[in-house]
This record gives sequence, structure tokens and C-alpha cells, in this order.
Amino acid sequence: MLPWLPDHPVCFPPVESALRDPDGLLAAGGALTPDWLLAAYRHGIFPWFSGNQPILWWTPDPRMVLVPGEIRVRRSLAKRLRNAGFTITADRAFEAVMAACAAPRDGQPGTWITREMRAAYTRLHRLGAAHSVEVWQADQLVGGLYGVAMGPVFFGESMFSRRPDASKVALVQLARAMAAGDGRLIDCQMHTAHLASLGARDIARNEFIGYLDQWLGEPGHDRRETTTGVMSPTWSFAMIGATT
Repeated sequence: MLPWLPDHPVCFPPVESALRDPDGLLAAGGALTPDWLLAAYRHGIFPWFSGNQPILWWTPDPRMVLVPGEIRVRRSLAKRLRNAGFTITADRAFEAVMAACAAPRDGQPGTWITREMRAAYTRLHRLGAAHSVEVWQADQLVGGLYGVAMGPVFFGESMFSRRPDASKVALVQLARAMAAGDGRLIDCQMHTAHLASLGARDIARNEFIGYLDQWLGEPGHDRRETTTGVMSPTWSFAMIGATT
């Protein structure tokens, strides 16, 4: 039976109790407030639900991750990085990136990035926990991604492209900035062939949770943590800005 979480206190069941079918479904209920979301990410949990469902929390096994230094840039993508005239920025247009990620896609009747989700992650962005990477061409937003950054981990949520490879360009620039700093891992959540082609791979959930326990610890025990419970990233988003 799926546990139902009250609004308070913030407390998740053990990730080991998640369902196998559907893979990783852990609980329903709770809230999309910053305290719930930050606690979820610290423990390898994320929200994912459609507009007619309650809040659903997930922790799949295995988990797809990308080590920043292992990102795979094939020849065609390297050429696109050099010659497409893209300008890459960070945190310049967070809400526009979320809106673009939420736009209907071919073959999909709706989106899981509801108004409620957009409002929740915009709050996280204003607290300094959620971030975006934007790809521009001739002053037009043509691609990007957004997610949550905590310590050496970036928890990716969604990406979009309006030009070929624009979302890949955003991911490459994020990975390079993380590798140049002390970024350790990009959480890709669930397996996709698209991300596998860029070097992402599956690891066991308990291995993933072990990394989070080691790097993020418990709230209130890290000097990089602000009074709002937001842990600063260990790399600089300013390093993402580049013109290719």
C-alpha cells in the first residue's frame, strides 16, 4: 500500500520501500514547498506526477547518472558547439526555460511540469537552489535545461531544444563547468537512450544514495548551507557562460 504523507512534518519512508512496479514509486502527498523538495533531493527522491494526480515521489532503481568528466562529445556535437553561433548563459531566464520544458511535445498529450511545479521550482530558484542553463541563438532562447544544485551534485529535471542539439549543448557546458570545479555527479533520474549517448550510465540506487550521504549529509551540518537550508554548489555557474 502506497504511504500517504501529511503536509507536516517533512518525513519520507525509507527508499528501500519503493515499489518495483512502477519502478521507484515511493509515496504520495506531502507538499511542493522548499523544505519538502530540498529534503527529497538530499535523499535521492524527486516529485513526478501529472495534473490530475496527487504529488507522487519517486526513487528509481537503477539510477541514471552522468559523471561530468565522462560526458561524451561526438564529432557532430563538437562541430555544433564550435560553429552554430550559440551563446550559453546560466540563470538568466529560469522561468522561460521551465515554460519551454513544459510546452507540449510531439506524441505527448500533456506535461508533468504543471503550474504548481513551475511555481515550486521558481521558489527554489529564488532561494538559490534551482538553476537553469540557457542556449541562445541570435538573441532567441533555443534550448536549455534546469534542475537543483546541492554541493557537488546537480539533479537534472528537464531540458528542451528548438534547434538541433541545443539541449545537448546546455548539458555539455554544465558538465564542463562542474568538472572544472568540484562537481561530482549529474543525476539524470531515469534511463534514456538520449542521455546514454552522452555518457550517462545506470548505477544501483543504494550506490547513488551512498554518494548523497557522503557528499550532502544531513541538514544543518554543512558550512556551505544557508539559513534556508540551501547548500551552495561546489562549482561556479558563472563558468557556464561561453560563446561557441
